[in-house]
Amino acid sequence: MTVVSRAGVAGAVLVLTLVAAACGGDGGTKLEGVAAGIYDGTCADETGAMVTVYSGRSENLIKPVLDAFACESGTAVRVRWASSTDLALLIDTEGDRTDADVFISRSPGPVGFLQARGLLAAMDADVLDLVAEEHRGANGTWIGFSGRKRVLVHNVDRVPPAELPDSVFDLTEPHWEGRVAIPATNGSFLDWFTVFRDQYGDEVATRWLDDMVANNARFYPNNVSIVEAVARGEIDVGLVNHYYNHRMAADADAAGNQHRAANHDLGDQDIGSLLIITAASMTAAADDREAAQSLVAYLLSPSVQRYFTTNTFEYPLAGGVEPNPTLPPLAALSVGSVDFDALGGGFEGSEDIIQQSGIANQ
Repeated sequence: MTVVSRAGVAGAVLVLTLVAAACGGDGGTKLEGVAAGIYDGTCADETGAMVTVYSGRSENLIKPVLDAFACESGTAVRVRWASSTDLALLIDTEGDRTDADVFISRSPGPVGFLQARGLLAAMDADVLDLVAEEHRGANGTWIGFSGRKRVLVHNVDRVPPAELPDSVFDLTEPHWEGRVAIPATNGSFLDWFTVFRDQYGDEVATRWLDDMVANNARFYPNNVSIVEAVARGEIDVGLVNHYYNHRMAADADAAGNQHRAANHDLGDQDIGSLLIITAASMTAAADDREAAQSLVAYLLSPSVQRYFTTNTFEYPLAGGVEPNPTLPPLAALSVGSVDFDALGGGFEGSEDIIQQSGIANQ
């Protein structure tokens, strides 16, 4: 477990998990690096409060935010990093003995799984009201703080715009045989496929995936590997979250290189254009609910929302923060159209269907 102090991680000791000691107040301490872009003031004195976070979003994305929160508030933060699914299952196993105060999930699916088991607590109205109703749970146990849109990334030299499909269902046609990459075991694909099942039913969703396998869709382990493969012409198209290609294009441009991949938005109401939101929740076992909710609210603060859209090219969900101008306006199937609370443990069934399809062997 990693401990993030007011001024960031000061050191680490490997026991069973990583542990870093909290820094004492030394007056005038300020953050450095990415975290300083979120909060550039002097770190507050330590309050003695501590929040333990189980984060299903990766350390490189979330740690700068937690460093900034710890510095600005004086509240120490401990973090366990793992996949959202694994952490949800861990909290379920730990029950009311869990160390987790706040759970950050790559989507509301794993959060719904915990809500169905009575392991989450409703947050106060002043926290929930930081986002629109469609971006929070009806029961008040989770809020969304950033959005990732599903897109079809394509090689601009190998796939002309006129050839691009309108729907993910078109990708099962012979024309696309052997040309489509799928990150079938990646968390973002699992989230998306779970919503696919919720919207169309298991029979349709399973048949689509089986048809993709029969059409020789190619397996890649994650979104990054797909965007890289598409950009170098190894595969023509791939199903990914939108922001990976934006980040790679920005890196290539900064280095003076050409980036040969572009995002294609499928139909506005096509399941392939789903907006998936990142969710935060407070556990029922949280020791300090005020500190836990302060951290959740911090995720929706203007500086953090600007960080997400400027640095990671995600869509901000808090009111009053404009998306990165590089991002196209959202006109796709929105998260408000999906009853995430009803999904509950639906990701477990998705894992079984994906495994049985054999896509990971393609």
